[in-house]
Amino acid sequence: MSDMRYGETAAGDWTGAPRRVVRPARRVIAVALCLAAAVFAPPASAGMETAAKQALIVDVETGTVLLEKDSATPTPPASLSKLMTLYLVFERLKAGKLSLDDEFVVSRRAWRKGGSKMFVRLGRKVRLEDLVRGIVVSSGNDACIVVAEGISDSEAAFADAMNKKAAELGLAGSHFVNATGWPDAGHAMAPRDIAVLSQRLIEEFPEYYPYFAEKSFTYNRIRQGNRNPLLYRGAEGDGLKTGYTRASGYSLAASAMRDGRRVVMVLTGLKSVRERTSEARRLLDWAYRSFRNYTLFESGAEVETADVWLGEESTVPLVAEREIAITLPRASRRGLKVSVVYEGPVPAPIARGAEIAKLVIAAPDFETVEVPLVAGADVGRAGAFGRFGAAVSHMLWGPER
Repeated sequence: MSDMRYGETAAGDWTGAPRRVVRPARRVIAVALCLAAAVFAPPASAGMETAAKQALIVDVETGTVLLEKDSATPTPPASLSKLMTLYLVFERLKAGKLSLDDEFVVSRRAWRKGGSKMFVRLGRKVRLEDLVRGIVVSSGNDACIVVAEGISDSEAAFADAMNKKAAELGLAGSHFVNATGWPDAGHAMAPRDIAVLSQRLIEEFPEYYPYFAEKSFTYNRIRQGNRNPLLYRGAEGDGLKTGYTRASGYSLAASAMRDGRRVVMVLTGLKSVRERTSEARRLLDWAYRSFRNYTLFESGAEVETADVWLGEESTVPLVAEREIAITLPRASRRGLKVSVVYEGPVPAPIARGAEIAKLVIAAPDFETVEVPLVAGADVGRAGAFGRFGAAVSHMLWGPER
């Protein structure tokens, strides 16, 4: 059994051959490498302190948690809960149930709402696109209520729809009482849920996500700027939302793209706008500087071959069903070990797509993950003569390795 070989191209992709291990391995553990599946891969490293009360930074491509601090505990989300309000709007827009040109009437309740405002006028009709921009850029509580009443007749009914959608998305640490994030004892979101929801907004609604990058919005002759600090001064942020109440402190759900690599970050409980700005920029730079993504195998790539027992072919290709990529601390790269493990030889017949092996990935400061590998071809059972010959060979020489 030889040691694993590894190399690195100019692009930084891993190009080595995996170590081959044949042994009983009946239990295959599927590890999700995608945040969109609402499952986070194991933390790559602790490595960094933060002034935020709660924090979560995730590499979107691999789902690897780069930084985590109490992210599963529900907390007052302030205006970050408006991400769910927007999700419900975008979902209806995409399904054709709403149009950006639809107009909603401003009720007295919406007009009188305090806090951040878009400054809609009582009794006027407002285009949905303006309301969306008023929520995203101006963080308008009034705009949220106009939308909620326009879609569900009342804000309470809209909050019920928010909770139903949260359950569908697996956001177990979230409960909504209103559409705005206005303080209420029963209104809460876990930072983990906010991160999942943020990525869903990015991936499911690419046609609407650019609203989050708008730096200003003018309505009713009032110009307001976007409070997201990562949209300014070359920080490479392109969304999503800030929030503040006394209970929540200053919070941020943000995403950035650098060199083709997307990171989602959620911070809560910061003490001031200045601290939120400095901490967000510092942690974003750290995340990109300290970690790197490595593509081990492309989707459909042959990773190894497995020995076949009593088959028409002596081996079967082991294939990655999807791209296998990992995020590692830069210092851990040289310690990367990749092994293929299966119970062999694999008895024929074998159906293409059947899970018959696993790829085990280990490195320093990286929790080992296991990814299923499937048969890349059908392998029929050998005829009577072939089976007889294999049986004789097995008795004389033992199983092939």
